[in-house]
Amino acid sequence: MSKLHLAIAAVAVSLAIAAPAETQTADITIGISLSTTGPAAALGVPERNALEFVPKEIGGVLLKLVVLDDGGDPSVATTNARRFVSESKADIMVGSSIVPSSVAISAVANEAGVPHFSLSPMPFTPARVKWSVDMPQPVEIVGKVMYDHMKVHGVKTIGYVGYSDSYGDLWFNDLKAQTSAMGMSIVDDERFARPDTSITGQALKLIAANPDAILIGAAGTGAGMPQSELRDRGYKGLIYQTHGAASSDFIRIAGKSAENVLMAAGPVMYPEGQPDSALTKKPGLELNAAYEAKYGANSRSQFAGHAYDVFEVLKRVVPVVLKTAKPGTPEFREAIRQALMSEKEIAATQGVYNYTEKDRNGVDDRSRILLTVKDGKYVPAK
Repeated sequence: MSKLHLAIAAVAVSLAIAAPAETQTADITIGISLSTTGPAAALGVPERNALEFVPKEIGGVLLKLVVLDDGGDPSVATTNARRFVSESKADIMVGSSIVPSSVAISAVANEAGVPHFSLSPMPFTPARVKWSVDMPQPVEIVGKVMYDHMKVHGVKTIGYVGYSDSYGDLWFNDLKAQTSAMGMSIVDDERFARPDTSITGQALKLIAANPDAILIGAAGTGAGMPQSELRDRGYKGLIYQTHGAASSDFIRIAGKSAENVLMAAGPVMYPEGQPDSALTKKPGLELNAAYEAKYGANSRSQFAGHAYDVFEVLKRVVPVVLKTAKPGTPEFREAIRQALMSEKEIAATQGVYNYTEKDRNGVDDRSRILLTVKDGKYVPAK
C-alpha cells in the first residue's frame, strides 16, 4: 500500500474512533448562569454556595458543573447560555437568579433543545414552555398564603411597592387578581429599580395613601430598603414580603425594621416546624445543616434551596434517563425533558415536584409557609 493510501486509511480510522466522542460524553454537563455580582448578588451568591452541597455524581455518572456569572444582565445571561450550548455542549442549563435573565436563558434553551431549570419565577409562553421548568414557587401559590392572612386580619386596602421589571409586574398582577376577588382594593402602586439606593418618594406616597397593608414585591437585599423606609417614616400597618426576600440578608439589611414583617417563604426557611410526614422536611434539614455549618447560624436562604433542589430533582430523573440514553446526545436531552414530566412526587427542600406539560412549576400548597421575624429570627406567623 502506498504512503498516500496509508495516510488516508489512518485518517479514516481516526475519524471513526473520534465520531462517537462528538455525539456523547462520559460526564453530564450542566451549565449554570447565576447573578453572583451586581444588584442581584444576594440571590446568586447563596445559589452558588449551595452547589458545594450537591452530589458529584448521579447514577454512577460524574456531573460536570460549568458556572458563570451574569451580573443580573439578561444580555450576559444570553451569552452564557449560548456558550453552554456551543462550547460546553451542555446537557442541562440552570439559571438565572432573576426573572429577566431566566427568560433570556429559557429562550436559548428552547431554541437549542436543552432542558432548563429556572431559579426565578418566570412567566411561561408557548415559545418558552417546552424545555424549561421552574424551581421557585409560582406567585399565585405563594401569594395566596399572604392574601388569606390579610383577609383574616380585616385588610380592606392594600398598597404595593415593587421592582420596575417583570418580577414586580408578576407580583402586582397576582395581587390585583386575587385580592379583588376577595373584596380588597389596591390604593397605590409604586415602583423602583433594583440598583436604587432610596425609595423615599415612593414610601411617602404609600404612607399618604394610608392602606391597611403594604406588599413589597422585591427580592434579596432590595427588599430590605422599602421595609426600613416604611417603618422609619412611621407606617404602622401590616407589611408583607414575597418569598424573594426570604434570607438572612433581609434581616441584616432591614435590621429592627424587619420585626413583625409577614413573609411568604418556601419550607426550607423553617423545616424544623414541619411534621415528620412532610416530604420537604428531611431535605430541608439536610441542606440547612450543611449550609449553616459552613456559612454560620441562620444563614439559610430561599435561593440556596432553589439551586440545591435542581439536583434533588435530577437525582430522581437522571437514573431513569441513563437506562435509555447517553449524556452528550440529543436523545439524552429529550429523555431528561420527558422524565421531568413522568416522575412524580419528587421531594425537595422547597416543595414536592409534579411537573406536567401544562404545569411547569410543579408544586402545590406544600411549597409555602408564612413567617414573621421575632428578635431577629424567622418564626412561624400567626
